[in-house]
Formats: sequence, C-alpha cells, structure tokens
Amino acid sequence: MNKLDEIQKEPLQARQSRKLPIGAFFIGSAISYIGDMFTLLAIPWFVLQTTGSVIQTGITAFFSTLPMVFSAFFGSALVDRLGYKRTSVLGDIASSIAVALIPLLYLSVGIAFWQLLALVFLGGLLKSPGGTARRSMLPDLAHLVGMRLERANAFSDGINRVAGLIAAPLAGVLIALIGTSNLLWIDAISFALSALLLGVALPKISSSETQKGESKRGYFAELWEGVQFIHRDALVLSLVFVIMITNLLDGAFFSVVEPSYIKHVFNSAVPYGLIVAASGGSAFVGTLVFSLVGHRLPRRFTYAIGYIVGGALTFWVFLFFPVLPVLIAWQIIAGFAIASVNPIFLR
Repeated sequence: MNKLDEIQKEPLQARQSRKLPIGAFFIGSAISYIGDMFTLLAIPWFVLQTTGSVIQTGITAFFSTLPMVFSAFFGSALVDRLGYKRTSVLGDIASSIAVALIPLLYLSVGIAFWQLLALVFLGGLLKSPGGTARRSMLPDLAHLVGMRLERANAFSDGINRVAGLIAAPLAGVLIALIGTSNLLWIDAISFALSALLLGVALPKISSSETQKGESKRGYFAELWEGVQFIHRDALVLSLVFVIMITNLLDGAFFSVVEPSYIKHVFNSAVPYGLIVAASGGSAFVGTLVFSLVGHRLPRRFTYAIGYIVGGALTFWVFLFFPVLPVLIAWQIIAGFAIASVNPIFLR
C-alpha cells in the first residue's frame, strides 16, 4: 500500500487537516508572488515619479539585483542554517518591512535616495533565499498529503503564473488610481500576510544539512569545484557567458528602459502592467507548448529564433512602433518565442 492509498483510507477530518499546510503553501506563495510583481512595477515607477531621473532608476535597479548576486553564492548556506520554513518567513518579513518603510519615510520626513537604495537592497537580501526555501518545502508538503510531486509542481507554477497575470495589470491600475506610494503599502501588507500564513500553517521542515561545520566547509568546497568545472568546460563557460549577458540586457530593459519608455510615451502605469502581463502570459503558454513539441524541433534553430524574436527584435519594435496595441501584440509573440530558451539550456 503506497502513501496515497493510506491517506485515502483516513477519515475525512484527518485528510482535511493534512491538506491544510499545502493549501496554505499555495495561497501564501501566490500572495508573496503578487507582492513581488507589485514591487517589480512599483519601485521603478516610484523613482521615476519622485526623481524624474532615468539614471537614478538604473541605479535603483542595480541595487535591486545586487542582493540576488550575493544570494546566489551564499543563499543555500543560509537556508541550511535557518531551515526552509524560517528562511521563507523571514524573507517575506524583510520584504514587508523594507517596502513599508519607503512610503512611510516618503510621506513623513521625506526619503533620501541613498535611503531608498538601502531599503531596496535590504528588502531583496532575503528574498532569493526565501524563494529557494519555499520551493524546497514543496516535496515534503506534497508527500504529507499524498500528492504526486509532478502535480504539486504544476499546480504551484500554475497558481503563481495566474497570480502574476492578475498582479501586473492590477498594479498598473492601482498606480493610476491611488498612486505608487499607496500601492507600496498594499505591497507590504501582502508580504506580511504571506509570512503570517506560512508561519502559522506550515509544519517545521528542516533542510538536508544538519552539521553546521561540515555544511560550511562543504559549501565553499563545492562552490570552488563548480567554478573550476565551468572554467574547464568550454561549452558550459560559453553558456554561462551568454546567460550573464542576456540577463544583464533583460534587467536593464525591464527595470529601466521599459518603465522609462512607457512613462515618457504614455505617462501612465496601466500600459506598463498590460505589457508585462502580456509577456508573462505568453511565456507561460510558450513553455507549455514547448514541453509538448520541443523534442521535435531543431535545438540550435529554435534557440536562435527565441533570442532574435524574444530579445533583439523587441528593442526595434519599441523604437519604431510606440503604439500600445502593437507593443502588447509583440510582447505576446516575443514571450512565446523566448519561452523555448530555458528548456533548451536544460536539455
């Protein structure tokens, strides 16, 4: 008798109590993801509204990305030390406090640019480890309720995608109706709700590492081994280089160029939300389609088309066709095309 059969024979009340943690996980993750989308749109727009400077918007985007670089190297060690649940909850709490302080300072004594940068940096410092820890809890939670991991992963990804589709245009509408600073209050509340829900409803799930001294030494040894492996393998080194360059261009476009362009051309955050939602939604559909037919497509040709249509041509479309329906239509095409790139990397 497998785990699923055992759970199905339990009393109804027992099965419902088992399902509570994973239900809270899905809801809390969706709320946190909505908060992430609000932050993604609100912070650049807030800087543009308060300073009018594209340069300062770019600097803010840099300080938003910098914590992810630190987290990529040291985040797993933090998760091993604190555990999955604690790291996830602390990530949402840190984001909530940092985001709430931005409108609080702005509406009271005023916020200096360096203070904004510090809050953006500190808010993002635990975000990446928190997200990693949250995803790492899913296998144990799925096992707890007897749900197959493939189904749990698909359900989690689908909920987050839908949350993102709703959050992006909603953020644009809310910025237009209540202003960016008020949206940041809602953003902070969403992170706090996620932390409260996950903190109360989830069981304690420990990470796989239990010996702190060995974990620390093993982590840095494995990090150095990974660097050496990348250096020795020409193909992997070229892939890492391509990913770094494209991520740099994507970060500059989506965090600086796109919001600045939309504010200059349309002077409204609503088109910003619609364009982001169109890109994200079509990328989700493209991922599903590629998972079904991707094995039949030539990898190099598909890879090249994905980057050309989803990357390079997008800049030209924004340059020559500053019309909202055209931009939305193109983002649907570009998002669908670029969706094939990551699966090809993983094949």
